[in-house]
Amino acid sequence: MSISNSLSSVPARLTLLALFSATTFYCLYKSRRLRYLKLSLNPNPKPKPKIIFLSETGTSKTLALRLHRLLASNGVAFDVVDSRHYEPEDLPKETLLILIASTWQDGAPPAASRFFATWLAEAAADFRAGSLLLSSCRVAVFGVGSRAYGESFNAVAKGLATHLRALGSKEVVPLCEGDVDGGDLDKVFDRWCEKVLAVLKGGGVAECDDGDGGGALECGVYSSSEEESDVESEIVDLEDIAGKAPSRRKTLASGEESNGKLSGRKEMVTPVIRANLVKQGYKIIGSHSGVKICRWTKAQLRGRGGCYKHSFYGIESHRCMEATPSLACANKCVFCWRHHTNPVGKSWQWEMDDPREIVNSAIDLHTNMVKQMKGVPGVTLERLNEGLSPRHCALSLVGEPIMYPEINALVDELHKRRISTFLVTNAQFPEKIKSLKPITQLYVSVDAATKDSLKAIDRPLFGDFWERFIDSLTALREKHQRTVYRLTLVKGWNTEDVDAYSKLFSIGDPDFVEIKGVTYCGSSTTSKLTMENVPWHADVKAFSEALALKSQGEYEVACEHAHSCCVLLAKTNKFKIDGRWYTWIDYEKFHDLVASGKTFDSRDYMTATPSWAIYGSKEGGFDPGQSRFRKERHHKSSHNQLGLVPFQCI
Repeated sequence: MSISNSLSSVPARLTLLALFSATTFYCLYKSRRLRYLKLSLNPNPKPKPKIIFLSETGTSKTLALRLHRLLASNGVAFDVVDSRHYEPEDLPKETLLILIASTWQDGAPPAASRFFATWLAEAAADFRAGSLLLSSCRVAVFGVGSRAYGESFNAVAKGLATHLRALGSKEVVPLCEGDVDGGDLDKVFDRWCEKVLAVLKGGGVAECDDGDGGGALECGVYSSSEEESDVESEIVDLEDIAGKAPSRRKTLASGEESNGKLSGRKEMVTPVIRANLVKQGYKIIGSHSGVKICRWTKAQLRGRGGCYKHSFYGIESHRCMEATPSLACANKCVFCWRHHTNPVGKSWQWEMDDPREIVNSAIDLHTNMVKQMKGVPGVTLERLNEGLSPRHCALSLVGEPIMYPEINALVDELHKRRISTFLVTNAQFPEKIKSLKPITQLYVSVDAATKDSLKAIDRPLFGDFWERFIDSLTALREKHQRTVYRLTLVKGWNTEDVDAYSKLFSIGDPDFVEIKGVTYCGSSTTSKLTMENVPWHADVKAFSEALALKSQGEYEVACEHAHSCCVLLAKTNKFKIDGRWYTWIDYEKFHDLVASGKTFDSRDYMTATPSWAIYGSKEGGFDPGQSRFRKERHHKSSHNQLGLVPFQCI
């Protein structure tokens, strides 16, 4: 009998069917049994709690890691995750999330975190997701932003908190908003972390603390009407001193608004900002100006050498007053040597003091500080008396002096006293440059050569910052007095842009280009610069030589001040005559020209540069008439050909 015939019989078919049925039943049994065993071993698998950060410059990441260390030291296990590496589709699986989110320009999330933020926003707006999607998840959100951006202050953190609530999550700690420029972000964040830790260990929900410190730490979410009423205050007088102001509730109860607006009048320097700046050595003048004695003023009073302006332009450092009529600024530069402990704004919106009073007070305060040098070793009576009669004013202390509406009147007051003027502007107010009266020397800070790098380094408040920057350089070309591009080199940020920098020369046609290594002023939450970002003098020299070479002879390296890591390029057709440099200034002649009311240009008040200030001289720009004082420091010297530490003149 054939196989086909045997399979066609009924008993054979029944036997085969029974075999298949038994096999199927056995497989189903084993599958269910394995699933049961897995569930019995891990009946309720939960994902590990996560700290997710949204960071652009590293501030939020740094804070996330700090919180992680705190929690770990207290036995609370969390993972730290960069939002760009996180899959938002996994959010419904989470049970505990802490988000630390930065807000970038125009209220946008960091570029690498846009997908995460957009996914959450779209999910919250999608009716199919519903309000139970994250019902099993507990969350806490901390925002990292700047009040200088007005309504967009911490917009990302607010948005995340709103979207998470809309999807059903429960806040274990109310939303808290930190101000990166407040000067107290670390303390604000640490307070919030302690609340988070207390809740996680205690299992409760934190309430908003409205005690002192509310000026820089906003807890909870305000109603729309409350936000609207506070928009005007967010221009911000307190934006730079975080965590030290009276609480919003207390100040409103007393009839005084927390941003320094009192009885309808707004002050730039509030009591809180004043206290912080005074602690740093500033002498505050009126409501918006300041003066501070420079370390080089002290050095030359002691006969220990002058600053690079002494080497390049013949300034007597011990007779130089460093001041500003506006402590406010429109940029938040990463290398700001005051760590942003000053107000910021895009236009003048404060009380305004009289320019004559500002000048008189500045001179009085400056000379009082000079008097305190009496009896200090090295200070002679002759130099002390000279110091009590300032002949130069560096309008570059901190902030943006050109913002002051009466800047021309203030310059006039200085010139009437035959005090020279060196004004530095951050290239965001081209119209102000155009209307500026003749000054001794006008600087424009050229901190970067491309739009992207300028945005990253200067962190400007204006959305059209690049257009303003180019227009400011263009306005510089129309000035007849001495003009300077000031380049601050930050290793790893802008030291590779030689070609791009050289292309900017033709726009402003400056008389000089100062190239200076960035000054390291310590780390903070507002700046991630380290000593690795500080170029050596050899680096500055190499960059300067390359830039001069790119100009094809239009500019040459003229002077250097090795102690300040600073090099000067000068236009050869103006300031190099018969092989000799004329970068120094005849100050008396300048004042005579100003008093005459006649038109004059930079050639009319130049004078010869001494040999010790010339680039490549054995003195390295140090005045041989002064006594060199060297501190013993332990730095690597492989790149330091002169044996100097990488310290710069401010």
